[in-house]
Amino acid sequence: MLRRNFIKLSAAGVASVMYSRLTYATVTGGSLISQPDEAWAQVAGQWIKLTGKGGSVFTHQDIRVEIKSGANSRPVYVHAPLTELQAVKLNWKYQTEKYSKILGDHWERSYGDLAWRAPDANVKNPWYALLYDGKQTACFGVKTGANTICYWQVKPGSIELTMDTQSGGVGVKLGERTLHAADIVTGISKLHESPYSALTNFCKVMCTNPRLPKQPVYGINDWYVVYGKNSFQTIKDQTAAMAEMVTSTVNRPFSVIDDGWQQPDDFSLVNDKFKDMHKTADEIKSHGMRPGLWTRPLIARRDDSKTLLAPKIPGRGQDDELILDPTIPENIARVKRNISLYKQWGYHMVKHDYSSWDIFGKWGMQMNDNFTAPGWKFHDQTKTNAEIINNLYGAIRESAGDMYLIGCNTFSHLSAGVFELNRIGDDTSGREWARTQKMGVNTLGFRLPQNNTFYAADGDCVGLTKYIPWAKNRQWMQLLAESGSPLFISAELDILDNEKKAAIKQAFTDAARVQPNGEPLDWLTNQFPARWKLNNREVNFNWDI
Repeated sequence: MLRRNFIKLSAAGVASVMYSRLTYATVTGGSLISQPDEAWAQVAGQWIKLTGKGGSVFTHQDIRVEIKSGANSRPVYVHAPLTELQAVKLNWKYQTEKYSKILGDHWERSYGDLAWRAPDANVKNPWYALLYDGKQTACFGVKTGANTICYWQVKPGSIELTMDTQSGGVGVKLGERTLHAADIVTGISKLHESPYSALTNFCKVMCTNPRLPKQPVYGINDWYVVYGKNSFQTIKDQTAAMAEMVTSTVNRPFSVIDDGWQQPDDFSLVNDKFKDMHKTADEIKSHGMRPGLWTRPLIARRDDSKTLLAPKIPGRGQDDELILDPTIPENIARVKRNISLYKQWGYHMVKHDYSSWDIFGKWGMQMNDNFTAPGWKFHDQTKTNAEIINNLYGAIRESAGDMYLIGCNTFSHLSAGVFELNRIGDDTSGREWARTQKMGVNTLGFRLPQNNTFYAADGDCVGLTKYIPWAKNRQWMQLLAESGSPLFISAELDILDNEKKAAIKQAFTDAARVQPNGEPLDWLTNQFPARWKLNNREVNFNWDI
């Protein structure tokens, strides 16, 4: 029933190299991180050690890596005019042995697998890594919007940052231009500050200009009720019924039409189940809700010229799923036209999906060894994968105007500051509670620090159906509604008795107002946090069947 196929640091110098915003110390002048002890470049699958010059420049033949001093970060610049460069790696000596727990992020959505774990040199920690010794949390990351896909590895006596510069499944051809690869930021918490508070503050360091909704976002989404078997009538019925439980007159909810309204290969054409998407938007508005629409930006039409298509990647899609090459300007123009069209139809929000899968042929949970299959390349090999993604996201943002955007299956660190909302985990479920617990509770527990620091962090829906025990869905709905994150409900109308309606009404009332972020109190030891601080009170949940 799923849509998805599914940074020389010494111990004595730690305080001096950490970023002052996070420590609340009197140190100013920004990130005072020392220079790397080693730098490496990956070419043709082999790692080549670069020669250091003056501590900030590392070279080998035509490859030049420079780490500069910025006001609040350490920008990294890469020049490799003749080499097809796959990655750059920086290594710093660091006393990692004193840390007992490590936490990283995920490339795009999470998959129920986030947790504080013992240090493991083989684990790639996407975008950032938190190191906890029981008293303080040391934070290592890169700023959002990087031009490379970055990860940290915590090794015995050192910490390492890898910046992947591939284009497709091969090295990028930078030519004479210099790539601004990433901006390194670091921080250390106050003594005995909770790791959760440390991560929340560090997210503000990594993303200094988030793009956020003007008001909290909540409402309904039809996916986990009909799983694509929707129509104008089902949307009308769902919207009318759920609108009766809305109490806020100053912050109206959304009714999001998910997959199923479009022609299979053309997201500019409506199918016979809906006939008129402008009329559908007006119908939603007539019930006091704001219309939202799901789309898949990179799907190609069956009659598209092969010159517009991305290469076939082993394991990605079927013969009837043709994917547009995002490095071709004509395809980006089509994406922009479609997003603009939805605005013309009267929609206030667009949820765009599948782009990571469509670009790489892998889900985030499959990106442990590499991001994509090796050997293939886009039409344009002069841009890194991160630059290609940034260009796509920027085009969607530009064409959306004042519409809200939800990224789904989008690279989290590249979505921050671009989209108002981001789906932070894989699909929950209207059929299996275990999946909602895994993808929903885990995701919210470990990525809620990104809420209102990167974007509004959408933990996905409450699939309120007869298949899921009400006792569990009631708790999941309460957590979403009181955590300060977006709330979306997919509800079967015929099971809504007075108790469920009253609970939905209260959840909508809570979700419509500004609230502090919830805090998982047991996340250091529980992968599915059950003890939460919500609105300055402790709430205990029982997630197990």
